[in-house]
Formats: sequence, C-alpha cells, structure tokens
Amino acid sequence: MFDIFIFQVTSLFTMINPIAAVPIYIALTEAMTPKAARWVAMRAAVTAFIALSVFALLGEAIFSFFNISVNGLRVAGGILFFVMGFEMLRGRTVPKRVDGESDGDFGSDVAVTPIGIPMVAGPGAITMVILVIQESKNLENAAAASISLFVAIAVVCFLVAIILASGRQLLAKLGRSGSKILMRLMGLIVMLIAVEFFFAGIKPYVIDIARAIPA
Repeated sequence: MFDIFIFQVTSLFTMINPIAAVPIYIALTEAMTPKAARWVAMRAAVTAFIALSVFALLGEAIFSFFNISVNGLRVAGGILFFVMGFEMLRGRTVPKRVDGESDGDFGSDVAVTPIGIPMVAGPGAITMVILVIQESKNLENAAAASISLFVAIAVVCFLVAIILASGRQLLAKLGRSGSKILMRLMGLIVMLIAVEFFFAGIKPYVIDIARAIPA
C-alpha cells in the first residue's frame, strides 16, 4: 500500500508541476505584504485540495451530467493563461485589482482563481485523480487505496504551498527592477504554457472533425 501511496504522490506532483504556478503567484502577490502573500499560497493549496477531492469523488458524474470533457477544460484554461501571460508581458496582472481593494479581498479572489483553479488543480491533475479513483475500485484493498489518494492530494497541496511561498522569497531578493524583468519573462513562460494547454485540448476536436469529413 505504501508503494501505491508513493506512486500517487509522485504522479500527482509531476502532473500539477507547481513550479509552473510560481510565475502567476509572484505576479499577483507582488504588491502584497509577505504575510498576505503566504496566506494566498495557503489558500490556493486548500482550494486545490478541495477541488481535486471533489473531482475524485464526483468528477465522472459531473462531466457526464453537463456533457463536458477535460479537453474543454484544457482549452478554457489555455485561453485564460494566454490572456494572463500577455498582460504580465506588458507589466500588468490579471485579474486587475480594484481601487481600494484590500490585500485580503484581492488575495481571496486570486487564490481561488486562477492560482488554485486551474493553475494548480488543472485539467491534467483533475483527469489523473478521476482515473486513479476508478482504478482503485479494482484493487483488492479498494478502500485503503482510495483513502491513500486523498492523503496524497493533501501532501502534494502542502508541498505546493511551500513552493509558492519560496517563489515569493525569490522576488524579494531581486528588488523592484529585477521583479519587473522577471514578471515579463514569466509572462512569456505563462503564454507558452497556455499554448500547450490550448492545443492539447483542441487537438481531439480537430481529429473528430477531420474524421467526420467524407473522404
């Protein structure tokens, strides 16, 4: 059972790739105090844990009820990330902060979306937990395997919070000029991630359309 747990943790951590969430986290928490930024990292991790747990339990039923697919989530996420990356490249952040909005209110919004969902709890991670929970039902000790998955999700989300907070410390060492340069560089990286998301999601649709065209 321990081998299954280690496999679940490593697979989920690799799929989430929290390093990819660091650019967005840094850009959105640049003007916040260190304490507020750490709170955002923690809230994003909790949001991702709740989202992944819900999809592990009800994901297949939700997708079936609304007749949607993970590929649609990839396309939507890709568009969202591309817009964010483009604004970061211009030295701005998305979502934009409203005048007079407190760190707590703004932090609550960005921790849930886009950091918690869909950056951390993204299409790949959602698909993985749905598949793993289905495979667990076929194992000899199905209950233990299922519980192991939720523990693995909690462990990975805890690691995500630590990694995000560490990224914030890097920003503090760079200074204001360095952070502006890093923000634009990371905006480009986010745009590249967005392109990968978008085309990974739209490819199956294109293939289906091509197959439907009479020869």
